[in-house]
Amino acid sequence: MSDFQVNEVFYSLQGEGARAGSANVFIRFSGCNLQCRRETEGFDCDTEFISGRPRSADDLVVLAVAVSHGQNCGVILTGGEPALQVTRELVTALHEAAFAPICIETNGTRDLDLGLDWISCSPKTAEHTLRLKTADELRYVRRAGMGIPRPSIKATHHFISPACGPDGIGAEDLAWCIALVKENTLWRLSEQQHKRWGVR
Repeated sequence: MSDFQVNEVFYSLQGEGARAGSANVFIRFSGCNLQCRRETEGFDCDTEFISGRPRSADDLVVLAVAVSHGQNCGVILTGGEPALQVTRELVTALHEAAFAPICIETNGTRDLDLGLDWISCSPKTAEHTLRLKTADELRYVRRAGMGIPRPSIKATHHFISPACGPDGIGAEDLAWCIALVKENTLWRLSEQQHKRWGVR
């Protein structure tokens, strides 16, 4: 069985996108193929995903059951960039343990054929660099002055999220994103609500 480098496993609420407010086990994988910085992407990455330890698929199922106290809930595979590591073997093992839906949060630079139930993509690079073709939802982060996305990925749900820094969401960034949505009604506003709720 494959070993995965995993930063943490915890139980909390999804704070963003179409599934906001739902309870899930979060499996955060170590490592990413991008380094988001304000100078290039318009925002700095706010997640620590460098450290980690090896875990097998069986380990992760046991941890998911333990942290959720046996609740019937979804699993969110996040990172870092989970598409660098996640396998169909792991997705199948989580399904067999009665977790559903199995979701992934990805930057879209890898195509995915893993038997996932929900794909949430937050692109951070130019559209021509993306390899993912379809997703359930797209979440683009925007700062004031950044234009409306022109996605190459087909999706059911489209979200604009104001960049969230160490001091939270800036008023100018939020006002800008609200204006983008009002002018482009395909899109909806989303933010990192879990930070306001005081949960991880």
